[in-house]
Amino acid sequence: MTGYFIAFISAVIISFIMTPPARQLAIKVGALDVPKDPRKIHNKPMPYFGGLAIYVSIMACMFVYLPHTRTNMYIMAGATIIVLTGVVDDMYGMPAKIKMLMQLIAAFVALRGGVQIHFITNPLSETGMSYLLSWLSYPITLFWIVGITNTINLIDGLDGLASGVASIAATTLLFTAATMGHDFIMMQCAIIAGASLGFLPFNFNPAKIFMGDTGSLLLGYMLAVTSVSGMVKSVAAVALAVPVFALGLPIFDTTFAIIRRYLNNKPIMQADKEHLHHKLMKIGLNQRQTVLIMYFISMMLGIVAVIIADADPFIGIILATIMVIAVFYFAKLAGFFRKKEQ
Repeated sequence: MTGYFIAFISAVIISFIMTPPARQLAIKVGALDVPKDPRKIHNKPMPYFGGLAIYVSIMACMFVYLPHTRTNMYIMAGATIIVLTGVVDDMYGMPAKIKMLMQLIAAFVALRGGVQIHFITNPLSETGMSYLLSWLSYPITLFWIVGITNTINLIDGLDGLASGVASIAATTLLFTAATMGHDFIMMQCAIIAGASLGFLPFNFNPAKIFMGDTGSLLLGYMLAVTSVSGMVKSVAAVALAVPVFALGLPIFDTTFAIIRRYLNNKPIMQADKEHLHHKLMKIGLNQRQTVLIMYFISMMLGIVAVIIADADPFIGIILATIMVIAVFYFAKLAGFFRKKEQ
């Protein structure tokens, strides 16, 4: 485990050191989040580009600690496309359709590099029977990568929330990969967790800098391709449940948002103030309390992912089903799916 720890610490240090220069660059070029939107929590202009520090950390550590394989090079290329997209969006704004197109291109680059969901495992099969996806592999992989890329972006609404949740998710994937001996995935997860954590001291409330779309899209993309490379592609028990619960908080929150907007005849991409962190703050919690609660929820879902990964297939699918039903039941009680009266 020494190698993974060294990679983790290196990522923390690089991200921490690079964040102040990224902040100065954002101020110099005018990449600021000016709180004109009523959904904004902060009340003064805040520099973006924290994602650049995270990007430098991840790329440097991948180059040093991971083999220079075709897959790694393509992942790094896709991450660069995502970061350039985020930079343009943070500075000038970018139409949603163009941003989605760039995400699809980045996902396709990773897919061409070998990041691909080849089959779906039947968790109830005693022989571990799997179903080859054939041509369906391509759209499913693209959907997964683009979907997860956006989930981190959608929860990036409070100081320290996205970076902390991303670090927890990466750590969860690291532990689940460890149970299956996936060394490459463990190293990748250690780097992502470290880069997120190194940025957090500057981003936790009261934040000095935001990661912007540059960072949230990058972290979502890296978690997406990492989970495909390890969990979805080759885990034998409850193949899809492990990464779903590892990334549970952003996945469920995004799913609830899609359902809520559909029921209210709103565009799926239209922002609102009905996410979990908004609801927690409406009951009187401050930013720090809300973020810490969401960290706790993310860790609990992560523990479920680790248990499922190491469980008997039949027990794993029962546990996963019970958890999904429970999450949706409590979400319904909390009003996540409430249809507003016209």
